[in-house]
Amino acid sequence: MNNIELDTKLVGELEGDFIIPAYQRGYRWNEEVKMLLDDLSEIPEGTNYCLQPIVVKKLDDNRFELIDGQQRLTTLFLILSYIRTYRPKLKVKYTIDYEIRKDSKQFLSDIDFDNVSDKADNIDEYFINEAAKTIKTWFENTSDADNAASLMADKLNNKVSVIWYEIDSNEDAISLFTRLNIGKIPLTNAELVKAIFLSRNNGVDERYQLEISTQWDTIENELHDDGFWYFITNKKADKYPTKIELLFDLMANKADDDRERLCTFFWFMDKVKSEDFKNKKINLWEQVIENYQRLKEWYKDPELYHKIGYIIASSQETLFELKSKSSSMSKTAYRSTLDKYIADSISFKKDFQELSYTNDYNDIEKLLLLFNVESVRQNGDKSMRFPFDKHKKQAGGWSLEHIHAQQSQGLNKQEQWNEWLDLHVASLRNIDAVKYAELISEIEQRDEKITGEQFEELFKKVIEALEFEKTLDYIDAIENMALLGKFDNSALNNSTFDVKRDRILEMDKQGDYIPICTRRVFLKYYTPSDKNQLHFWGEEDRKAYMKAMNEVLKPYLSIIGKEIYDEH
Repeated sequence: MNNIELDTKLVGELEGDFIIPAYQRGYRWNEEVKMLLDDLSEIPEGTNYCLQPIVVKKLDDNRFELIDGQQRLTTLFLILSYIRTYRPKLKVKYTIDYEIRKDSKQFLSDIDFDNVSDKADNIDEYFINEAAKTIKTWFENTSDADNAASLMADKLNNKVSVIWYEIDSNEDAISLFTRLNIGKIPLTNAELVKAIFLSRNNGVDERYQLEISTQWDTIENELHDDGFWYFITNKKADKYPTKIELLFDLMANKADDDRERLCTFFWFMDKVKSEDFKNKKINLWEQVIENYQRLKEWYKDPELYHKIGYIIASSQETLFELKSKSSSMSKTAYRSTLDKYIADSISFKKDFQELSYTNDYNDIEKLLLLFNVESVRQNGDKSMRFPFDKHKKQAGGWSLEHIHAQQSQGLNKQEQWNEWLDLHVASLRNIDAVKYAELISEIEQRDEKITGEQFEELFKKVIEALEFEKTLDYIDAIENMALLGKFDNSALNNSTFDVKRDRILEMDKQGDYIPICTRRVFLKYYTPSDKNQLHFWGEEDRKAYMKAMNEVLKPYLSIIGKEIYDEH
């Protein structure tokens, strides 16, 4: 089992001879030099700052093979060397030696910032000279170069650190370099946290290293299960090449908008440096296992799976908050808290009957998501689970679909007009081919180069034939909304119930994922059989739909003192 030494070191504490091996390219930083100086200068007073990892392999007592971070370390060397022109007593405790350039160590040490040559014997010296000029210009462009040098010296000596990642002497340095630099894949939080757990600094023996590595692999493999992954997070799986990093982010309570890429690693590093860790009052790896086991318990419990899954999917609460609450409450109290979170998620400022597609899109979408999740949970078959993975991986996302549409909004091209008319001819035939023979003939004999005016006239006739009622009052209300994957098709979006029903049945036959409540709507599951008009979406259908929603969501509606549907 390879050992790793992982720590943070102040730039001013770096010492030794760093050898840049021949398999690496030479120094090539250009605009990055100014960017680094700008970043360092903007560090707030009294704040510590940590640069990206320096990956090394020890060669002997004072010599290191520099595997990753050579551009940054060379630039820091040049900055420190420049500061010495103002502060001669400042010590630069390390050297840089490019293996393929025999005189590079001396060249770097002898740079005269007041007389930087415009000539260079090789490409490395050219870029080093350009970096030296950039550094000199940057300091001279400040209001007080002497003061700027003092401030920078203080930061590099006392505030700015690098992550020191020292691999075992038996490690294959070329292989590691290739992995880090082909495609410029940086060390991730997960890799660095793993190094903490396996670090020889932390007194981990070989037996415990093997145990951690085995458990790590088990967790990683289980988190690759989409069903589990999309239950605990809304983040796309491909955003986490190493899935266990999500677990570490959870423990560190990393915010989605945190700009510090390695903040999770720093959280673990702070824990390792704490007195509690040193005195063995806390065991970080055991905490990782405990957190993971908690998530697995939730996943296996049908009630918790659906309730927590909805809370996360609707972004009502964070996974960190849910985990924290579960640690401080009894199981009964925790389940009541989950119900309160869910109820709060649909505690809208408006009454449900006042919500509209135009003004309250997100609220209706959240309500329908809960309706679908709870319909599965309350099914009685504990083997049935709402597929959060299919929901979150839906191509194009989700939309509120008008169950029955009777507007031509969005239909503004000849191609769309013709498609819409072709879609509705079949419905006219299904409903009453004799009654609508004249209209069917008019549509079929139309000029393919139909005008907008001609389409609107035919559109109105079709809607009148396929509309069970003559009112538009319900068109944008909840009772006419269902959750469905986005139709990338304006003709379908603006179709009547019967056309959409045929499309849903076709999708179902093809194995496409259709939310359970949406399928039930178009199969007329909610409508009493004696009031069922198969081809239309009428008032009785809408009433039955709302009554079902009211019944399924009753546990949460009672908490907020509201109803979706009131027969009285």
